Amino acid sequence: MTSGSVTAWEYETVRPPRDSTMEEADDPKDVLNDLGSDGWELVDTIDYSGGGTKFLVFKRPARGSGGDGDGGGDGDE
Repeated sequence: MTSGSVTAWEYETVRPPRDSTMEEADDPKDVLNDLGSDGWELVDTIDYSGGGTKFLVFKRPARGSGGDGDGGGDGDE
């Protein structure tokens, strides 16, 4: 990092959509495309200890941070 600037990130978590049995995940393509169009990038998953995905974790550069590292997000995304 030679530029000296640090990117401030904001994060979002989403529970994968489930079908009516709550055992199988529905295809999350629509959710992923919606978040992607808003600048979110899938970076990780948080899994249940017995298997299965509990949360999808997304990040994007913080909006309105002005480079001051305060995040600037309102958390309502």
